[in-house]
Amino acid sequence: MERFAAIDFETANGKRSSICSVGIAIVENEKIIDSIYSLIRPFPNYYTRWTTAVHGLTVVDTDNAPDFEEVWAGIAGKLEDLPLVAHNSPFDEGCLKAAHLLYDLAYPKYRFHCTFRLAKHLYPFLPNHQLQTVAAYCGYDLIHHHHAMADAYACAHVAVTMMREKGVERLDDLLGA
Repeated sequence: MERFAAIDFETANGKRSSICSVGIAIVENEKIIDSIYSLIRPFPNYYTRWTTAVHGLTVVDTDNAPDFEEVWAGIAGKLEDLPLVAHNSPFDEGCLKAAHLLYDLAYPKYRFHCTFRLAKHLYPFLPNHQLQTVAAYCGYDLIHHHHAMADAYACAHVAVTMMREKGVERLDDLLGA
């Protein structure tokens, strides 16, 4: 089975560039072989009540955290040439692009796959296609939803389950099988 990385970002406010945490689960042969989690000091470092209500993070949590540029410098090499998977990938890909732009970093051409879109196609009978619903259907108990690492683990499990069910080796082949 293809090696890939499941990724999830949480943001501090309505700006996609306001990443305040990242979770990444690197999968090989259907198993998570590496994981990365970090708090990130967003720029500017302010939170809306709504985002804090979603993930529980506040300015106190990220005041002393490294900024995106520093965190990403330690992550980028691990993701080189890996396809990325996210649940609602337009959000996570948008965050990644916005942060690269904010910090004037060259944006690699990451290949993103979306388990939300795939779930809508593969599991149309589910009552909704939110991560916790799809994860539960795939046998994963997502206890700490909206914690970036927990969501990345759940997304990794969902992607592996979908690939196994469809009998495919590559994420690109999920819809074609």
